[in-house]
Order: sequence, then C-alpha cells, then structure tokens
Amino acid sequence: MNLKQTLVWPLTVPYGAATLLRARAYEVGLLKPKRLNARVISVGNLTVGGTGKTPMVLWIAQRLLDEDKKTAILTRGYRGTAGPDGPTSDEVRLLKARLGDAITIGVGADRYTRGSELVAQGIEWFVLDDGFQHLQLARDVDVVLVDAMNPFGGGRLLPAGFMREPKTALRRADIIVITRSSRAPAVEAAIRRETDTPIFYARPWLDSVRLASNDTEIEIKGARQRKWFAFCGIGNPSAFVSDLREWGFQICGPRFFRDHHRYTQQELDDVAKQARAAGADGLICTEKDRFNLPKMQSPPMDIAYCQISIQLDKSEEFWREIQTNVAISRSKTIGSQASHL
Repeated sequence: MNLKQTLVWPLTVPYGAATLLRARAYEVGLLKPKRLNARVISVGNLTVGGTGKTPMVLWIAQRLLDEDKKTAILTRGYRGTAGPDGPTSDEVRLLKARLGDAITIGVGADRYTRGSELVAQGIEWFVLDDGFQHLQLARDVDVVLVDAMNPFGGGRLLPAGFMREPKTALRRADIIVITRSSRAPAVEAAIRRETDTPIFYARPWLDSVRLASNDTEIEIKGARQRKWFAFCGIGNPSAFVSDLREWGFQICGPRFFRDHHRYTQQELDDVAKQARAAGADGLICTEKDRFNLPKMQSPPMDIAYCQISIQLDKSEEFWREIQTNVAISRSKTIGSQASHL
C-alpha cells in the first residue's frame, strides 16, 4: 500500500461493515427492493473501474432489440451534466451514439422512478447499467463482470482499495463473466471459492479506429502502421494501453487522467507536446473519452478513438443462461403475487 492507502485503510472497516449489513438486510427481507412490472437484467461488478460494463450493456441491449423486445437502459449517468433531453454523461452519450433512436435510456439516481415512467410507455425489458450494488431495484438476473487483469482491485475495499464489496458478494451473482481473457484458471479458482455460479469469458473486440477531432467520424485505415500516444480518463487506464498493444498498435507512451475527466484545450496541447517528444504522430483514446473532448477548431494533432465491442465465448449459451434466470425469477414473482391475493 502507498502512504495514502495506509492512512485511509482504517476507514475500510466501517465501510465494509456497512456494505455487509446493507446486503444482509436485503437478503433477509428487512429492506425490500422495489420491483418494476418488467424484466430487469443487471450488469455490474465488484470493483471501481472499467471491467467492460458498457460493451456488455450494449451487447445485451442489442440482443433484446434483435428479438423485437421493447427495451430500455437504466443508468445513473455518473458525473453527467444537464442537457436538452435531460441529464447526460460520457457513457450515456456513448450508448445513444451506438444505439440511436432504437432504444430509450432512462437516466437518474432513482432508477425505479425512471423505470416506472418507461413501463407506463410500454417498456417490457430493462438493462440495468452498473446495477450490482443498486439493491433498491429488484432484478431478474445479475450479470457480474470480473476483469482478468485486475480481478479484485488488489483485494482492498474502498477507500484504501478499489473493491466496492468483498468477494463474498459474488454469491449474489447469477452469471459471472471474466473479461479480457479466454482462460484464467487462477481467477476462476478464486471465484469458485465463493460460488458455483456459471462462468463465461469475454474479450474486448476492436471494431474500428475513427477520428475524434471532427464530426464526420471518419474511419482511419492503416491505424496500426502509425505511432500513437495513448491518453484516457477511464476506470482502468492501463487495460486500455494493454488492449492497444494486444491489437498490434505502436504505442509510444500513455498519459492517464481520472475517470470521466473532461479535457481542456490546454491539456490536449500538453499531451500533444508530450506525444511529439515520444515520437508519436497521433493521439489515441477510448470512445468514452471522445465525448469529454473540448470543441476544437484546430486540434494539436490527429486525435483518434477506438470503437470497441465485447466478444463473448459461448455467446448462445450465455444468452440462454440469462433467459433461464429471467424465466425462473418471473415465475417466482408471479407465484409470490398470487399468494398475497
């Protein structure tokens, strides 16, 4: 642990106790989640930082749309700002850019209220973004992602570490997806010490590299032949650089900012200066970063972003597992409602 982590480590004890007591209160019925009159698929994780939640939300939402299901995404819109259509954030803008008008996105901390409004408009299926700890809203299936590169955030709870909950919380999961790997026996063994929940594997898939410095979204051909300087403000920045190198990109160096960072022109000028000194002829960032860039009349150098998706092993089996869990949950809900009549 570094000095800061050492100083705040005592705070992990009350944080961990509060987290366990809260989860236990919902488990035994002292606290009751609110249930929407719709199917809810939650996508979440144990740690702060990127595990591939947004690509997974996109994958599930697109699958539901392909099956002609009336679908919406519920998301908090963390660190969002006011917009003409309500609060927005980099993640919300990314989801809208990918899915367009095909799907409704309910944004706000009170996801039950937003969901109820959308149910009244005919929505029958919800994807709950970053929902594992949002116990106030009942869900039919919990999909939990674990990053093979950093599965348990160093093993320390907030604020000294990156874990929102201890590993025992995996017992609540219905499906676990180990991301950034096709085989991780050590991670799988650690998970198996907590639960026998079905485990699947997934990896980030590069769809394209596009210019971020204008509104035309021009795809860059031959991006792997250029020298890039990577920068990003995401939860797990080192994973982005690792992915770029895995995809065959020439990376001269990285510059990291805090998650959801909104860039200034001066910051980009500084990054470009650093990139030129490292021998790069362009800057490259994530798709989420694209929405946090300032309006630029004249970018300091080419700025590109990676458009990615998630590649699931055994995707049909994964989808059947989701459907099975939803069907079981709905049958229990209907049975519970009938018993109270």
